[in-house]
Amino acid sequence: MAPWAEAELSALNPLRAVWLTLTAAFLLTLLLQLLPPGLLPGCAIFQDLIRYGKTKCGEPPRPAACRAFDVPKRYFSHFYIISVLWNGFLLWCLTQSLFLGAPFPSWLHGLLRILGAAQFQGGELALSAFLVLVFLWLHSLRRLFECLYVSVFSNVMIHVVQYCFGLVYYVLVGLTVLSQVPMDGRNAYITGKNVLMQARWFHILGMMMFIWSSAHQYKCHVILGNLRKNKAGVVIHCNHRIPFGDWFEYVSSPNYLAELMIYVSMAVTFGFHNFTWWLVVTNVFFSQALSAFLSHQFYKSKFVSYPKHRKAFLPFLF
Repeated sequence: MAPWAEAELSALNPLRAVWLTLTAAFLLTLLLQLLPPGLLPGCAIFQDLIRYGKTKCGEPPRPAACRAFDVPKRYFSHFYIISVLWNGFLLWCLTQSLFLGAPFPSWLHGLLRILGAAQFQGGELALSAFLVLVFLWLHSLRRLFECLYVSVFSNVMIHVVQYCFGLVYYVLVGLTVLSQVPMDGRNAYITGKNVLMQARWFHILGMMMFIWSSAHQYKCHVILGNLRKNKAGVVIHCNHRIPFGDWFEYVSSPNYLAELMIYVSMAVTFGFHNFTWWLVVTNVFFSQALSAFLSHQFYKSKFVSYPKHRKAFLPFLF
């Protein structure tokens, strides 16, 4: 095993423990959902916690105790408002440190140390973390735009626990990225004379993958939004219909697949070997696979004519 791999696997810091726990939780939940119907956990609270939006609809009706914790799904925009503001602040701090030599705020540096940021991380490039943080901020900004101007939300709900998790999620993701920056005290540590001299081929590949995945996710959200609009762009209903076009020809939830590919593009930008970020990617894989599976079940139960060849999440596989 390579020395860097041994070092990565030997250090389970608090940040990695959080992502490992979340990954295990989503994996276990997905496996439970894949059980035969007779063995599937029937606890209403459990099902209410893992489903959101249209997948909460159906029979039997949800108990009143579950409905008491409902939050409108249109509040998804709050996640991206928080992300744009928080990760914009982190990006500003990192930019100041990399290009102007300004130290991180003491409270932020202390928080990063608690989460497991190390001094002089071997082999990690500061430019990689900078680019990933830029990608994360741009992703959040685009998703906020889509929530406000592209998506058409009905009156479906999410659980308040899911809402709180969504608010915390992008804060944690941003801190995860920033914790990968090699540090020299409260300053970002740069090998070489200039951070731009750290540019590598995988930065270009990661950027291309990010643009490609983001473009497909945007197109998928436009397709979903247009299902509820007329040709003039006016919303005429909030019913669910079968989407067609782009990646919808292969899977039921291509927007979830594109989300996974966006995070994979960030792993590429990190140079393929960042163990902490691969834990994030694995968490995204299982969480999006769970949502896609539940969405696929909804479509198949609601539409008799639903395309038989379509998979839930991964083309031709799952």
